[in-house]
Amino acid sequence: MIYIKPEILERVNTWLTPTFDQDTQDKIKNMIASDPKGLEESFYKNLEFGTGGMRGIMGLGTNRINKYTLGKNTQGLSNYLNQVFSGEQIKVAIAYDCRHNSKTFGKVVADVFSANGIKVYLFEDLRPTPELSFALKHLGCHCGIVLTASHNPPEYNGYKVYWQDGGQLVPPQDGEIIAEINKLDYSEIKFEANSDLIEYIGKAIDDVFIDASIKNGSFNTATKAKENLNIVFTSLHGTSIMAIPETLKRAGYTNVNIVEEQKDPNGDFPTVVSPNPEEPEALKMAMKLAEKVNGDIVIGTDPDCDRLGVVVRNLENELVILNGNQTMILMTDFLLKQWKKEGRINGNQFVGSTIVSTPMMSVLANAYDVECKIGLTGFKWIAKMIKDFPEQDFIGGGEESFGFMVGDFVRDKDAVTSTLLACEIAAQAKAEGKTLYEKLIDLYVEHGFFKERLISLTKKGIEGAAEIKQMMVDARNNPLKEINGEKVVLIEDYQTSISKNLQTLEETTIDVPKSNVLIYYTEEGSKIALRPSGTEPKIKFYISVNTDLDNVSAFATTEQLLESKIDAILKDMNL
Repeated sequence: MIYIKPEILERVNTWLTPTFDQDTQDKIKNMIASDPKGLEESFYKNLEFGTGGMRGIMGLGTNRINKYTLGKNTQGLSNYLNQVFSGEQIKVAIAYDCRHNSKTFGKVVADVFSANGIKVYLFEDLRPTPELSFALKHLGCHCGIVLTASHNPPEYNGYKVYWQDGGQLVPPQDGEIIAEINKLDYSEIKFEANSDLIEYIGKAIDDVFIDASIKNGSFNTATKAKENLNIVFTSLHGTSIMAIPETLKRAGYTNVNIVEEQKDPNGDFPTVVSPNPEEPEALKMAMKLAEKVNGDIVIGTDPDCDRLGVVVRNLENELVILNGNQTMILMTDFLLKQWKKEGRINGNQFVGSTIVSTPMMSVLANAYDVECKIGLTGFKWIAKMIKDFPEQDFIGGGEESFGFMVGDFVRDKDAVTSTLLACEIAAQAKAEGKTLYEKLIDLYVEHGFFKERLISLTKKGIEGAAEIKQMMVDARNNPLKEINGEKVVLIEDYQTSISKNLQTLEETTIDVPKSNVLIYYTEEGSKIALRPSGTEPKIKFYISVNTDLDNVSAFATTEQLLESKIDAILKDMNL
């Protein structure tokens, strides 16, 4: 006798009604008979919006990405748009990536919007996520959708929602839209398209997007310097192949070696374990090609082309991967130097970062008399900074998870413009007889040597979610007083919005939206943050340590000192 929990059975029975097609009903009946565990995983909750929209495994059920869960989201969003913009001709833009079913899902979403009287601009084929953010603003849309699961494994897909400013949903709109979605019954979804309201878009948008990327990511680099830079690029089977090679070509970079084996879009990502440039394994083929052609810089992007991994040559001429913090420091400093050189810094500018990214961003900004605004994890919060402070100029911003945004013409992390920017910095450095790595060390000498490391623990399924939840509960109930022999002097709890000074016992309010993040600061300047991922079944630990670097010759020994310190912190925390 198969036992199914009553609350699960109630959800399952809804999916066995005529609202759902016969094929769906038949497959669910088969799951009841042969895979009760899989059935529970598929129905035990509704998919939720996290830091990067809604992501999940594709399949049947309320906890899966499918025609019905996407349809319900889109119906709720349509209802909300029709309420908020009553009397207007509402317009939305839709893009999708290389994943299995993305094109099909994109059409389902377009159909539902059009069935609700909403004008739809649907990309004719896969496109990078940053192009959607750009297109939305360019076409004067009220909203935008990208069907993508970013760098998640092949079985995943997802649904990102963008608002009028080109940034992802933030409060209060996200909560209001989720409430609208939750009110709905699946039978209320309008799947019958009004084809007159669906317009396909493509090359015309590509051209203006690429032109805008070049305008924002180019900085008077000499033609010869561009031609001399030997670039290796991989799209990791994703959407960046649609934009980055052409952007580099139009910007004057003629020496671009593309990893052919990873060039064609493919939702199976056959040559990598994970299509995530944060994972060293993902960039192996590109690094191998770089050794063969003596490349100066290697760049790899994730499937939806918002993250980029950068590989450069170290002091021993070996290829090494920069982490996201190092890349954002190099890019931010370069932009600040350009703005200063052009006389554009007047105290009314800012850069953006996040609470789990390197503290070096604030140090760098201070050196240029520029504000560094720090928000929650996710680029939607950096986009919100731009929206909330229109009187200030946004220079650029990034986060540790390999994302960066140049200017405000795209309101999400943008691997197209950031790839061009990385090449600009590398080309100018090479013309000066330097590498990006040497430029980074120079910054450490000038501003202090900050070293970070990320530890991610994967905990899948129902049990994994419960384990992650318990780990955060335990951390709050038993906060650390000491880490690796260093006294904890400050604890920031973003869930309670309380920052507590352990020396004075003074408590202050954290003035950002609540989030499940806990951060410890020690007496020696170390920073340890922990949070559950908003897009993957993981709990993440972010470690940052720092010290002075007297000169370039002391780099290797100082780096080892900081690495050893991080090792000791992880050992002390049993990680």
